[in-house]
Amino acid sequence: MDLIQGLLLITSIHLLAAASPGPDFVLVSQQTLSHGKKAGLLCSIGITLGLSIHILYSAFGLAAIIANSTSLLWMIKILGGGYLLYIGIKGLMAKPAELATTNAAIAPARSGLKTIGMGFLCNALNPKAPIYFVSLFTVVLSPDMPVSQIAIYGVWMMVIQMAWFSAVVGLLSRPAINLKFKKLGHWVDRVLGGAMIALGIKIIATRS
Repeated sequence: MDLIQGLLLITSIHLLAAASPGPDFVLVSQQTLSHGKKAGLLCSIGITLGLSIHILYSAFGLAAIIANSTSLLWMIKILGGGYLLYIGIKGLMAKPAELATTNAAIAPARSGLKTIGMGFLCNALNPKAPIYFVSLFTVVLSPDMPVSQIAIYGVWMMVIQMAWFSAVVGLLSRPAINLKFKKLGHWVDRVLGGAMIALGIKIIATRS
């Protein structure tokens, strides 16, 4: 498969994967609606950096080993599911606007690095990623493919990921849309927190 064919195939598959509802989408939405456009973009950067971890081990053939190792997959499920539960519980504990404003004056603002870290861990600890990348790279990679072409594929996937979530952040941060969500205040955090908890439980409970 030549470079252009591979890029077209990766674009069609990975765009659909990025757009499908999941932990990354819920986290970016929650950060954008609760903390604004900058937080949403920083979280998106973290998710994109987390994607690079999956690309690197897939390029070196480790994805197949992880995907076929019951113990490794179980460990990733516990870590990933547990992290989603942690984020979800924090969302469920969101306070009404009056209390949140008071606490914001006391508590220091979350650093950009911490927001990036949240996105990074959310993506890097996704237990479905090894299986997904095994499937994707099996289609586009070949034993004689040069490292430069693999690198181009990896960078392009990160570009797709960042572009999609930037679009999501841009939409949710539009004044008219954001204002409607802001009126719901802490209920948005609680609903998205509940979604995170549900995803975490599903990940831990899923056997395959």
